[in-house]
Amino acid sequence: MRLRNISGSKEVIAASPFVIQNPQDKKGHWREIFGNENPIHIEVGMGKGQFLMEMAGRNPGINYIGIEMYDSVLLRAIQKRERLEEEIPNLFFIRMDARALPEVFAQGEVDRIYLNFSDPWPKERHAKRRLTSGEFLRRYEQILLPGARVEFKTDNRPLFDFSLEEIREAGWTLDAYTYDLHHEPEMVKGNVMTEYEEKFSSAGNPIHKLTAHYEARV
Repeated sequence: MRLRNISGSKEVIAASPFVIQNPQDKKGHWREIFGNENPIHIEVGMGKGQFLMEMAGRNPGINYIGIEMYDSVLLRAIQKRERLEEEIPNLFFIRMDARALPEVFAQGEVDRIYLNFSDPWPKERHAKRRLTSGEFLRRYEQILLPGARVEFKTDNRPLFDFSLEEIREAGWTLDAYTYDLHHEPEMVKGNVMTEYEEKFSSAGNPIHKLTAHYEARV
């Protein structure tokens, strides 16, 4: 269960140098925020930030932005980052609802999107809230560089099957997928685990992963 109400979390987020305030004002200017022309990768629903901190440390030539909508979850990511001994200049956080992505990033400004263990929203009436729904894929099209990838991991089989179908219906290209990532030699190369992935895989749950991309409409 996600923690959603921790006293003082809003104040910590507002004061943190790791969090970009008023991100909509940065639309089209994110490379200026990082001070370079490196590619920008974002994780939508980053949780406590383990995945992105590891990715940013491994890949200093890529800029990373973690997006999280819950104050108390973002607070945990900030606290985790504060405990790190090394600086990570290529990583920032944003507290926002993912539905507003096109208001924060310009067309072609994002080079990759990571979706890790997203909320499955199991009730059918909530399908549009799933981060791999057609609704969200259309939002991603508005910010991704044409040909750029979305990478999605989950242990939820119904959500994964739904995601495969949504990607096909949206006219995206499915590059690769597996129902058992940790036993797929090619796809597991360089895999960085999230907190949830460590928990679920240690319990014996197979991890599903897909990568897909879209081309600009003509």
